[in-house]
Amino acid sequence: MALAVIYSRGRSGIEAPLVTVEVHVANGLPALNIVGLPETAVKESKDRVRGAILNSRFEFPAQRITVNLAPADLPKEGGRFDLAIALGILAASGQIPVAKLDQYECVGELSLGGELRPINGVLPIAIQARNQQRKLILPKENTAEAALVNDIEIIPAVHLLEVCAHLGGQTQIKTEFQQAEQPAPIDSLDFADVHGQYHVKRAFEIAAAGAHNLLMLGPPGTGKSMLAARLPTILPLLSEQQAQETAAIASISDQGLDVANWLKPPYRAPHHTASAAALVGGGSNPRPGEISLAHNGTLFLDELPEFDRKVLEVLREPLETGHITISRAARQVDFPARFQLIAAMNPCPCGYLGDASGRCHCTSEQVMRYRARISGPLLDRIDMHLEVPRVSHEVLRKGSPEGEENSEKIRARVVAARNIAVARSGKANAALSAKEVKHFCNVSDQGHQLLEQAMDKFGLSNRAYHRILKLALTIADLAGSPSIEVRHLSEAISYRKLDRRA
Repeated sequence: MALAVIYSRGRSGIEAPLVTVEVHVANGLPALNIVGLPETAVKESKDRVRGAILNSRFEFPAQRITVNLAPADLPKEGGRFDLAIALGILAASGQIPVAKLDQYECVGELSLGGELRPINGVLPIAIQARNQQRKLILPKENTAEAALVNDIEIIPAVHLLEVCAHLGGQTQIKTEFQQAEQPAPIDSLDFADVHGQYHVKRAFEIAAAGAHNLLMLGPPGTGKSMLAARLPTILPLLSEQQAQETAAIASISDQGLDVANWLKPPYRAPHHTASAAALVGGGSNPRPGEISLAHNGTLFLDELPEFDRKVLEVLREPLETGHITISRAARQVDFPARFQLIAAMNPCPCGYLGDASGRCHCTSEQVMRYRARISGPLLDRIDMHLEVPRVSHEVLRKGSPEGEENSEKIRARVVAARNIAVARSGKANAALSAKEVKHFCNVSDQGHQLLEQAMDKFGLSNRAYHRILKLALTIADLAGSPSIEVRHLSEAISYRKLDRRA
């Protein structure tokens, strides 16, 4: 009898739990059994592994082979365990040495010819392998993604024979490590492309500095989508920890990971026909939705009232907590979802209310019914409500006389303000708790009087009160002021446009 133990990694949300592949070869009728809660793709690996071993000129044992994937209560999916199972069979049958197998973790799907095929979710695997101080054997196509993790030795392989030769000491595979310098993201968009809309650009600068949520209200063609698409160009780059969190979500999703721009904050813009499951995630084996794919970045919802009411309401909890929990009968998965919400809507059903062209013929009842599609609790969680008017033909043609400010200059001010906030509280101002708001937002008696008058006049909630204070703190950070002044509060209150109409 012979027993071999190989380490691999499964998938549970954005985590990569350890899966110990135990292979036992014993006398008896030839058979290959896989136990440990394998799903269909894992059960089918017995045929892939058999073909790969035989076509690699190894001997497939004509004995009773039992493969145990532990822990047994963790569901196993996909072909990621093929390589580990094949190595386990070869080690248990004495065809490759067993001595150093505990130093490695291996993942990869095998073809019938023995070639290694890439898998999803390599980044979380690399992080966990690094934490356990083990080397990682994986398909060569996944090397760039795994190399985003520092202090890990990566062994990229193309074929099963390569891996066996490396483990046997005949031919060593050249190991890969993290790149010394990460490539800087390349932006093709720029705020200089937007002519006019100076107060809107100012609002976007404030939103970027404090990670505040923002709602734009304006007729079609005024540049709402254009402005939203350029918000990532003025956001600070992600820290390595933030980038790894965001990249781990992209890695396990069907879209994959863009390694070249992994330090760039993500930008997601789902269509208004998206379902609740597409937005928050779901499925029998839960996958991340748009709000998780926008983690540490921006979620842009264009034509906000056209989204289904139930779809919008699911945003309320993650906007407050920064994560979403998806529960199924057999399992529960938690995905991070701390995103910055940018939304856009027309002022009325036809879109031209208040426009100089005078084309709107909507009644007041139609306008009220249209705006009522967005619930008060959701609107209350949006820090800034902003009108985006149509720009004149002259400004559209010539721009400002002194030229439009580019994203690089705006980003410099945003980064400086964000650094002030992080040095003060360790986070962006929008993420401050009520207790932290009370501690950090020092307002004079005159400022408190102004804020109380605004609350009484506009009927603001306590949540809106805290959000105005956090917004005023960001405005003060941009101005380099050590405290919140009355002018900062006045500007913050001016961004509650929809409350002013209440």
